[in-house]
Amino acid sequence: MATLFVGDVQGCRASLEQLLDKVRFDPLVDRLFLVGDVVNRGPDSAGVLRLVMSLGGAARMVLGNHDLHLLAVAAGAQPMRNDDTFSDVLEDSARESMLDFLRRQPLLISDTESGSIVVHAGLLPGWSLSQAIGYADEVSRAIRTSCDGSGFLFHLYGNQPAYWSSTLTGWDRLRLLTNVFTRLRYCSRDGHIELNEKGPPQYAPADLFPWFELFGNTLLPRRVVFGHWSSLGLFSRQGFIGLDTGCVWGGELTAVRVEAKTDNIEFVSCACS
Repeated sequence: MATLFVGDVQGCRASLEQLLDKVRFDPLVDRLFLVGDVVNRGPDSAGVLRLVMSLGGAARMVLGNHDLHLLAVAAGAQPMRNDDTFSDVLEDSARESMLDFLRRQPLLISDTESGSIVVHAGLLPGWSLSQAIGYADEVSRAIRTSCDGSGFLFHLYGNQPAYWSSTLTGWDRLRLLTNVFTRLRYCSRDGHIELNEKGPPQYAPADLFPWFELFGNTLLPRRVVFGHWSSLGLFSRQGFIGLDTGCVWGGELTAVRVEAKTDNIEFVSCACS
């Protein structure tokens, strides 16, 4: 039995199928985790959702910012953008089951069997695992119940507040937590969360650091597996694996394969198709 973690698919169903074939993924014995952003920007968001849903309990995923954007558009909380490509989901006869599937997905998965923590973007330095799990659950509950104009999806967008405090309440608290789990790349040593900077670390301003550089090794022996950061590319160091290799931008779709009861990991990629 193997566990497979796959980077940002973003509507590229053909690439996902090719990658699963390449690793000989068997849903009867293997497990699949997707790091979020399964929809948008690619050609077949509905097809990706159908594929993931068809795998049942063999596949799990966390929500990314594009998945949340689809839910917000579907709820009427945001307009479609010119570069959004998930109209196939909104016009599909199975629209409601797909949206309901997304609403029920978490923002964080802690998988004891593989010793892994899965998030789309990041975790805030200073958080313990138990705190992160609790914060992610807060947001998940708000998303599941956000079906009308009074719900969280109507208050989701924005970069403020930019500093975490456990005393935050209401929409501000939920928005900041969501930004950490689904949009975080950089933060400063004093805790400022910077969401506009998207380039690779070597070009970042001197006062900004990748979130994982400030996190330290407090979660070891667990590893954090994340996506979201295509300009970072494939990233691996003790305790952290980044898997967004820009499939939708003409790059590759990448997975890391973890063998059960061993420390062996293998990176596998396929070209965008």
